[in-house]
Amino acid sequence: MGSAGSAGSAGSAQHTETPVTATTATTAATAAEPPPRREVWLAAWPVTAVFILSNTATPLYVLWQNELGFSSGMLTVVFACYIVGLIAALLVAGVVSDRVGRKPVLLPALALGIVASVLFATAGSIVALAIARLLSGVAVGSIVSAGMAAVTDVAGPDRKRLAALLASTAMVLGAGLGPLLAGVLSEALPGPTVTVFLVEIALLVLAVLAVVRMPLRRPAAAPRPGAWVRVPSVPRANRVHLLLGIVVFAPGITSTSFVLSLGPSLLADLLGTTSRVVAGATAFVMFTAATAVQFAVRRLRVGAILAAGAASTVGAMASLALAVQLSSTPLLALAAVLAGAGQGMGQLGGLTLISAHVPAARLAEANAALNVGGYVPAGLLPVAVGYLSDAVGLSRGTTVFSAVVAAAALAGGAVVLANRRTIP
Repeated sequence: MGSAGSAGSAGSAQHTETPVTATTATTAATAAEPPPRREVWLAAWPVTAVFILSNTATPLYVLWQNELGFSSGMLTVVFACYIVGLIAALLVAGVVSDRVGRKPVLLPALALGIVASVLFATAGSIVALAIARLLSGVAVGSIVSAGMAAVTDVAGPDRKRLAALLASTAMVLGAGLGPLLAGVLSEALPGPTVTVFLVEIALLVLAVLAVVRMPLRRPAAAPRPGAWVRVPSVPRANRVHLLLGIVVFAPGITSTSFVLSLGPSLLADLLGTTSRVVAGATAFVMFTAATAVQFAVRRLRVGAILAAGAASTVGAMASLALAVQLSSTPLLALAAVLAGAGQGMGQLGGLTLISAHVPAARLAEANAALNVGGYVPAGLLPVAVGYLSDAVGLSRGTTVFSAVVAAAALAGGAVVLANRRTIP
């Protein structure tokens, strides 16, 4: 099974994945010194680089809509292509990573990210955009399975909470940096839909170098029996840990997905502006909140983190509904901040439970299961609201969305409170 490699004196062997038996892996893990903290931070960089790509297109949709002429409903379909690719990868990447190693999953994922960046930079049709979003979704799905597990492997058994914090914040930090870079570069430099993706290609190349030198071991030669493509799951004893993460993470990431897909349209309605910097900054502020709140609450009990995440998502949806009814930009900004905080705490709580309780041989699959539970509603609900908004108006569609997600977050909070005695 995957385990952290030895530090410093291991030399070049530190930067390769070598097969080990279960016995020698246990012995090595016991005898080896933990790697320097900087190695753990570096292991999180591929997660950040790919998540920068995940939302880079957000402030550029206005340009593509004007150039290619597609509706809000079609825009959410393009966004959903990303979710389809992501979930398809989650059905495979977690199992493959646990069986053959992290690097054989991470390196192809980064290569797909580079291909997606090229397609975005050269897109001349809605089909090209959809394919680019699909490939970026596959890259992200692979990274949230294998990349987050790799951070835990590098950190070692004594730093699991640090690994969960770094993996989670790497994800949300990248998700926020992408749209900010796209907004600023598209306004300041020539080639508004090209330049940012050239920068992203360079960042992904650096991520490839980080993966190549990552101190990881391959799993034992004989993989576990069972299908390679399947709905990811966890051992029976860990199902409650997975459930407690999903019931808070899913409403949180659904709320941020709405802001990413239809946020620029709401800004245009409320502010009368199509500024790409404003759209990118809104997403950046949302994910900055998601990053900051995780560092702020990292020492709390996991149950308290999850309960606060559910409450934050409820507050976000209340603010969103009021923002569209009152045409209030400050309330829309508050909704974005609270949505980011809700996703961040739900994600941190879920990853912490998984990394602390799920066996290392199932860790990537467990990460995949958590993200399937979150991304399925995050893909379906914004698409439904996009088409509903085409029919009844963006304000009414947003109000319906807010009520549904708030109810889900309330239910998730109730589940957490009912199980608070079983959460560490």
